[in-house]
Amino acid sequence: MPPFESMLSILSLWAVIGYLLGSIPFGMVLARLMGLGNLREIGSGNIGATNVLRTGNKAAAALTLLLDGGKGAVAVLLARALAGEDAAQIAGFAAFLGHCYPVWLRFAGGKGVATFLGLLLALAWPVGIAACLTWLATAVLMRISSLAALVAAVAAPLWMLILGQGGAVVLAIALAALILWRHRSNIARLRAGTEPRIGKG
Repeated sequence: MPPFESMLSILSLWAVIGYLLGSIPFGMVLARLMGLGNLREIGSGNIGATNVLRTGNKAAAALTLLLDGGKGAVAVLLARALAGEDAAQIAGFAAFLGHCYPVWLRFAGGKGVATFLGLLLALAWPVGIAACLTWLATAVLMRISSLAALVAAVAAPLWMLILGQGGAVVLAIALAALILWRHRSNIARLRAGTEPRIGKG
């Protein structure tokens, strides 16, 4: 097999692996195992940690956050260890898509914030830490989870440049654009002043 075709096959393989890892709906699984009900019928209907928190179970929400972040990180670290940096970026992007559009849930998944932060931590940990701190600072100041996610996403490409990780800027921009798209209903509510604050819906 020619080198280009071989590389394409390897990257395609890691895209599939990343997608399958990302598509594991940990929030749904944990909610059912812990008897918290169907997340589709709770709060926003989302499968992520913020909606799991609306069940009142903080442990389940924290575990969902860690597992959703972890699957993005694992996809990146596995691909990097076995196939190099290009494969790591492809796997990370595919894991994000898997969380947002999981085949197991008819492509109706979460908004990808935890997976986004997890893959950033694995891809370039200084950028990941900066993005997490950006999310945390915005959440503490404004008490709006979606706004914190949007600010962290938009800031990520800037952190890539500031912290000398220019090779992943295109990936960060693509992920930020997808997060903005996934949060379009939240953006509408933010503009209208009706977006719920953390702990109040």
